[in-house]
Amino acid sequence: MVVKGEESDKILELFLKIGLDERTARNTIANNKVTANLTAVIHEAALANGCDRAIGNFLYTVATKYPANALVHRPKLLEYVVSSKIKTPAQLEAAFSFLSNVASEEFKRSEFEEACGVGVKVSLEELTQTVNEIFEENMAVILERRYRTNVYFSNSFHNLPANLVGELFGSIRKKHPWADPKMAKQLVDAKMYELLGERTAADDEKPSKKKEKKEKPAKVEKAVVDETPAQPSEEELNPFSIFPAPEDNIKVHTEVFFSNGSVLRCCNTRERLDNHLKVTGGRVFTRFPPEPNGYLHIGHAKAMFVDFGLAKERGGCCYLRYDDTNPEAEKKEYINHIEEIVQWMGWEPFKITYTSDYFPELYELAVELIRRGHAYVDHQTSEEIKEYREKKMNSPWRDRPIAESLKLFDDMKRGLIEEGKATLRMKQDMQSDNFNMYDLIAYRIKASMYLIDVQLMMSLFPSAIIFDILFLYFQFTPHPHAGDKWCIYPSYDYSHCIVDSLENITHSLCTLEFETRRASYYWLLHVLDLYQPYVWEYSRLNVTNTVMSKRKLNYIVTNKYVDGWDDPRLMTLAGLRRRGVTSTAINSFVRGIGITRSDCSMIRLDRLEYHIREELNKTAPRVLVVLHPLKVVITNLESGSFLDLDAKKWPDARTDDTSAFYKVPFSNVVYIERSDFRMKDSKDYYGLAPGKSALLRYAFPIKCTDVILADDKETVLEIRAEYDPSKKSKPKGVLHWVAEPSPGSDPLKIEVRLFDKLFNSENPAELDNWLTDLNPNSKVVVPTAYAVPSLGKAAVGDTFQFERLGYFTVDKDSTAEKLVFNRTVTLKDTYSKGGK
Repeated sequence: MVVKGEESDKILELFLKIGLDERTARNTIANNKVTANLTAVIHEAALANGCDRAIGNFLYTVATKYPANALVHRPKLLEYVVSSKIKTPAQLEAAFSFLSNVASEEFKRSEFEEACGVGVKVSLEELTQTVNEIFEENMAVILERRYRTNVYFSNSFHNLPANLVGELFGSIRKKHPWADPKMAKQLVDAKMYELLGERTAADDEKPSKKKEKKEKPAKVEKAVVDETPAQPSEEELNPFSIFPAPEDNIKVHTEVFFSNGSVLRCCNTRERLDNHLKVTGGRVFTRFPPEPNGYLHIGHAKAMFVDFGLAKERGGCCYLRYDDTNPEAEKKEYINHIEEIVQWMGWEPFKITYTSDYFPELYELAVELIRRGHAYVDHQTSEEIKEYREKKMNSPWRDRPIAESLKLFDDMKRGLIEEGKATLRMKQDMQSDNFNMYDLIAYRIKASMYLIDVQLMMSLFPSAIIFDILFLYFQFTPHPHAGDKWCIYPSYDYSHCIVDSLENITHSLCTLEFETRRASYYWLLHVLDLYQPYVWEYSRLNVTNTVMSKRKLNYIVTNKYVDGWDDPRLMTLAGLRRRGVTSTAINSFVRGIGITRSDCSMIRLDRLEYHIREELNKTAPRVLVVLHPLKVVITNLESGSFLDLDAKKWPDARTDDTSAFYKVPFSNVVYIERSDFRMKDSKDYYGLAPGKSALLRYAFPIKCTDVILADDKETVLEIRAEYDPSKKSKPKGVLHWVAEPSPGSDPLKIEVRLFDKLFNSENPAELDNWLTDLNPNSKVVVPTAYAVPSLGKAAVGDTFQFERLGYFTVDKDSTAEKLVFNRTVTLKDTYSKGGK
């Protein structure tokens, strides 16, 4: 929700009243979550009429850093802030830590006050004595380094480089954590001035970096450096360590703030949680819930890793649940694809379910929602609903009698109301600050209506008595799983949380754009008295030079900008697989990114390519292929003579391992890459040139003796060369090549497809004319490349490293007459290994 107009002005005024500067206030309004939190905090603290800036800054800190699992105690903390019993940042941080540990459980105020230093006073005399002691300890280094930024402290500072004043101040805080920080800072500054006087120009000079002379230890051949590598964090070792255990799911999940000032604090009761744990046996239950309206992309790979990965790590279960509540967009093709691709990614669902499996239960719960006064049948059009939401106005039908809504909802179910003429809406809060509480739609009608001509009906049924000239005929929209049993379908906002509860999901994990739906999610479960899963949002996976929106993907597939959902240029999992990317590489890439809540990063494509290369370097055998052949005739090798040479499949192949080698024919006609020959040589060029030598990999050195040009005197048609059978010459350049397998016959011909980035811009989705950013060179077809004979036995899906060219896989378009290879990734690695 973006705050606009009068509402924005009111919130800005509120934030200015608590002492925020205008820039901070406006930046805050741009963040919906912080705006909602800060507004709630101000009202909880009863400071809507304003306060001094110091308290206002504390309110802002509470709004942004307060632990979410202890929201029930936030009003108590605000009492301490408003009364200035908590008045330093250190006290506030201590309060956060204490409340995070107790969560929603009760606590003794005396313990809280002790943990936060409430009532503790540090006198000026005590503070002055501590400052003098610390300065005395570090007098020598202070006098030596004065005001310079980088210093090295003695024992008490562990010889670490640091900011001088900052470290002095830090030591004071260790001894007196509840001291007034302003007073401590003033004493340090005064003491520095007393010792050093005014800051001089020399104090601003950077210290020279003089290398200390090191004495060579006597009779020691090697100096051994004891370097202990930095230990990885627990989250790096186990990214799922951040999630709580199922038995801890009794804390407050979220607070729902209503426009009338009331607050709903959502959490499970002990009885409800115990019943849940009896059903699950205390195990973790997650779900991967894609909508079957398209092919899965690499973003779904992250969702799979989180959902299936958490269940696997905890010894639990993960459902594959099809979120199939929109029959017009969903297809059996997509359902089949999703199940198959989940298995290809290495995940095994505990059970495959459909939201449509729960349609009877969802309907009965909707009836109960009406009975409890929390839902009503509405007749507003979609345009009217949008207008009323923008104005925060209630629907004219919001307060209709419960019995009337029950009757109309039954009519909706029976197909007696035309599509678009009625919806069932949840009665939430149209004046809320959260637009996802604006009476969201729970059910809508999906049925086709036909006008039947009376003449047609009489011809079909001549004995029937027909009174109307035209009559209406309704047909329920068919559903790929549920058939045509239903003409009303639940919305995502209604069905998702309920099915989570019915399946006893312990951890409902989703991406950050669903964070504002938390209020609606928990409100609905609360009013229906259902078990409440633990909800946690993580950042979406955004990769450069592509689009991830299913709508945009569907558009470029449907309009044939690409060759189907499995086009190797797409970031769909089917496209990546066809390109030759392994599920192992994708999962490694996703794990390396982590499952943090940072939602502002765009992951560079070369980071994914790094993981692809790491995997294929271990698994893809090497072969020789020439993309753009240039004929080389070896004049000192007799025509018709052939040598069978050994070529390595793997760079570290052992000579006694015959399986690590393959045979390549060598004859007097070989082909090299056209780019490996120049008419003019240069010092930094290692290819072939007139009078220059180069080594044919696994074969012999050759020297160019003559060049045959076309009539234009520029195009090179053929090279004449001599080879060195003794291999005494040692040229620097090494070339890949392919030879004629028999006199006058061409080498094995293959088609090679060179794929590149689909879009030129890193983030095409943000462009208005995103289609114009499509890379016209994203697919280049080489119709006739030459390959060694052994490649002819390759099967669809086999992957190879074409030496000096990259990694390639056999495409499904291959035929018995001609193999087709897709380039998976080039050999060049632009991604820093330090960031993997």
